[in-house]
Amino acid sequence: MRLFLTSSPCSPYPQEDGRILYGYSKENGFLERFCQGWEPGCQCVMISSDPGDFGHNDKMRGEFEGFFQISGIPVSRLVMVDDRNEGDLSRLLSESSVVILAGGHVPTQNRFFRRIKLKERIQGYEGVVMGISAGTMNCADTVYAQPELAGESLDLEYQRFLPGLGLTGRMILPHYQETRDRILDGRRLMEDITYGDSVGREFYALVDGSYVLCEYGQETLYGEAWKIWDGKIEKVCDKGEKIAL
Repeated sequence: MRLFLTSSPCSPYPQEDGRILYGYSKENGFLERFCQGWEPGCQCVMISSDPGDFGHNDKMRGEFEGFFQISGIPVSRLVMVDDRNEGDLSRLLSESSVVILAGGHVPTQNRFFRRIKLKERIQGYEGVVMGISAGTMNCADTVYAQPELAGESLDLEYQRFLPGLGLTGRMILPHYQETRDRILDGRRLMEDITYGDSVGREFYALVDGSYVLCEYGQETLYGEAWKIWDGKIEKVCDKGEKIAL
């Protein structure tokens, strides 16, 4: 398995007619590395973050079909897995060279992953796996479900740490360019909530365009990122750079 842990893997592709379309990012060598190890024209499967929201899932599938096209990566078929076809998951995994774990609400997706026994089914998968935002976060052994929705940081029953897919030991926080200044429930999301949750743990905060590549037993961080641990924060990598984790 080649595992990409991304914040967002997409970026704008300006067109000659002035339109802005979106495809897979070329920042930090992502597109080049993502295309390695699988044949164009293969089948790709995307696993939903909200399996009951068919309208959103169909829209996302269409958008990602467009991302492949704009980026010059032909795929034969992109299948969205949700409540309508979850029973076909094992077959779809066996037929697909690329698996995309969609972005969305971390606890909602985590419940779906556990329900369909994705952790057990994805073990030994030999293709490419790409996590996006929540999908990346749910790849960890232990998932840090950073509070996101109003009320979650105040809810004593909200579980901030969940069992994940066990594909990495890294706890990733996506979209740091947005969350670094966010206020949630009247408090600063990072300084007043996340820093406290980092005591005894390590989080890696990635901006869009940055990612971690896990292959051959090694994990390499590409692009701008910060490490948060024991209530402290330190920039560990910059755009165009890479470090071994």
